[in-house]
Amino acid sequence: MDERTDRDAASALSGLASAGNAHAHAHAHAHAHGHGPRRASNRLAECASPYLRQHGENPVDWFPWGTEALERAEREDKPILLSIGYSACHWCHVMERESFENEGIAAKMNEGFVCVKVDREERPDLDQIYQLAVQLLGRSGGWPLTVFLTPDRKPFFGGTYFPPEDRHGLPAFPKLLDAITDAYRDKRVDLTDQAEDLTAAITKITRPLKGDGVDAAPTLGPDFLARAAKRLGTRFDEEHGGFGQRPKFPNTMPLEVLLRHGVEADDTKSEMRVAAALSGMREGGIYDHLAGGFHRYSTDEAWRVPHFEKMLYDNALLLRLYTDAARALESEDHQATARGIAGYVLAEMTHEEGGFFSTQDADSDGEEGKFFVFSREDVRAAIPDAARSSLVMAHYGIEEGGNLEGTSKTVLSIQKSVARLSIERSVAPSVVADELRLGKAALLEARSKRPRPFRDEKILASWNGLMISALAEAGGAFDEPRFVEAARRALTHVRSKLVVERAGEPVKVDRHVLDERVTGPGFLDDYAYLANASLDLYEVTGDPELAAFALELAHAIRARFFDPAFGLVFTEAGQSDLLVRAKDAYDNAMPSGTAMACRALLRLGTLVEPELAVLAETELSRHAAQALENPFGFGQTLCELHRVVRGSVDVVLVGDRNDPRTKALARAVFS
Repeated sequence: MDERTDRDAASALSGLASAGNAHAHAHAHAHAHGHGPRRASNRLAECASPYLRQHGENPVDWFPWGTEALERAEREDKPILLSIGYSACHWCHVMERESFENEGIAAKMNEGFVCVKVDREERPDLDQIYQLAVQLLGRSGGWPLTVFLTPDRKPFFGGTYFPPEDRHGLPAFPKLLDAITDAYRDKRVDLTDQAEDLTAAITKITRPLKGDGVDAAPTLGPDFLARAAKRLGTRFDEEHGGFGQRPKFPNTMPLEVLLRHGVEADDTKSEMRVAAALSGMREGGIYDHLAGGFHRYSTDEAWRVPHFEKMLYDNALLLRLYTDAARALESEDHQATARGIAGYVLAEMTHEEGGFFSTQDADSDGEEGKFFVFSREDVRAAIPDAARSSLVMAHYGIEEGGNLEGTSKTVLSIQKSVARLSIERSVAPSVVADELRLGKAALLEARSKRPRPFRDEKILASWNGLMISALAEAGGAFDEPRFVEAARRALTHVRSKLVVERAGEPVKVDRHVLDERVTGPGFLDDYAYLANASLDLYEVTGDPELAAFALELAHAIRARFFDPAFGLVFTEAGQSDLLVRAKDAYDNAMPSGTAMACRALLRLGTLVEPELAVLAETELSRHAAQALENPFGFGQTLCELHRVVRGSVDVVLVGDRNDPRTKALARAVFS
């Protein structure tokens, strides 16, 4: 439920759970409580993942995913209770406090199940498969993901967050555990049939063949992007900007499609929609107005109240989008927002050796958002000058009673502009701006003294790839060498920790590193995002070694992730613990690994090795029909198809890189 509410919690298995039409509101009252006396550690205490270690003192007999857990389930003939989440997930923390720290509930879990915890950032392949299982059961996905499996890993029931007692139409977790235990004992045949049916459906969806819904590639006429933009427009919120209602996500890939079409076709409406979405996010509470950077998503349609976790990948994708929009729409506001994102990442999310940390938590002191919000009393205490504090409160919409449910606190958002405050108070705009700047600094100073949210400091290859690309692009666009240098340092750090290069073998990328502990193997997105990052840095620096590294990664993608029958798949061959070796065609919170791999292959095909482009075009043709039908889920694929249809546009700069004339030409190109 961290991402999506559980709109239809009607039981998929007769007799297991009867929850009716459940809708667990994003602000269900879940009160934090402190940990009790220190317990003996379970198996998770020594894991590399900070998320797994957070559960290391639960009374639940947790296993990490692996041979020990799977063999225990087979040997004891128990179903597997699989719980997937991540360290910055608010509702994951809520379910832990309410259920996993509860001795009685933990006893039920331990008695009836083999309980397995997974960090979805560490194992996105497992998350992908079992999210799909929950959706096939007619329920919305999200985190924490709660799925029940047969001992041979086949799902038969699942959902997201479950409360400790019946609440908001959701069944109590203890009741659900009892129902599943009874069904596993008394209705084994029905349960096994359900598991087989779900597994067959997952396999068909994730490994499609021609005749299984994958048609021959349609003829992509020059208007295909216009058709995609028209479909996206039917979901656009014309009042507040963005797509859909509540909860509302940045949805960067569809916005990139609209921006691309708007610029190419001179479609003012598409450009205005992008501008409206970016302005709405920038002015809303989803943006951190004091330190920069974006929170995960908004709980309301007007971007006012977010869930407060900050993810590296969201900020990377938004940095790239705001940079693109700043250039395409010639907007200083979008450039300022891009700089704010980059400033936040460099100040708060950067390892001393250059890599980028993964997430910043939503909670501090056991309360969501406590670090980020202010009451009027908080503002007055931080800004003793009455006129200045009044101006700040008007600017950020800080009213009595607040807007964060259950508190008197307010999430900062821009409610009155500098121009409006200038008119209302008969003060010059420059004076208003100066007063707000001083007030903002005072609030930031006051906030810095609060207990900080937990920061997950693992360095993920794929997410670092996204941020390296975005910083390289922003550095070139805004003539900001420190952004480019930060991107270069990060790539150097990732290569030193997570990339293994041996003569005669394809380069190998591991998933993440934390405290010198490396976890692998990497997935398609790790290779693809890093390949594009290296190319983006190559373009902005002209360093040919970066292009050579991208080419090594492309060859590794072809060797490790290409299946002759199915094309590109998400996991390397030889993964024995997976239900299915799935494709990764859809965009989720991040762009499809397949589409990003094709992006790198197309670029390298133009640059050095044409057969790589042929491989990419063949793969893209597999998804063209789906992309046209569902542009919301295939935004990145549409962008790469557009490159194929349009043809590659190449700019070559010739000249001494230290010559001021060459530098001036480069600045003009990148801007």
